[in-house]
Amino acid sequence: MGKQRFNRNILIAVDESDNARRAVDYVAALLGGIEGFQITLFHVIPDPEEDYFQQPQDHEAWLENYRKKIDAMLESFRRILVDSGFSESSVRIRTIKRFCPSMAKCILQERDEVDYSTIVVGRQGISRSEEFLFGSVSSKIVNHAKNCTVWVVA
Repeated sequence: MGKQRFNRNILIAVDESDNARRAVDYVAALLGGIEGFQITLFHVIPDPEEDYFQQPQDHEAWLENYRKKIDAMLESFRRILVDSGFSESSVRIRTIKRFCPSMAKCILQERDEVDYSTIVVGRQGISRSEEFLFGSVSSKIVNHAKNCTVWVVA
């Protein structure tokens, strides 16, 4: 049986939390300066239900403001990775707008579409009882991810 070669594509799923920043910092500290890794900073813009906004222009204004805020956050995360030694071309940003009843499913769908070998997520700051009742994104990813490693950064 031959050795299986894994790709070096890493998906870092991020949001505005401190835990997401810690996940980016972890990858930067662990792999920064090592050639051959491709990093994707991935953010899902949660598309609210149609009736969430009274007017269509309210939705557009919300989306424009949200994108500006998220673009700044993603650029700061990209800068952390580049400053740690990743080349500019090896760090990309991917943002999608999608209705996600489960953020974990959206992240796993992205993993399957692009074939990442590693998913990196920050652990949500919820209590054990909340995690038991509602689950967490990181727990769901750990339980349902196939053919990849999952790093949960606390």
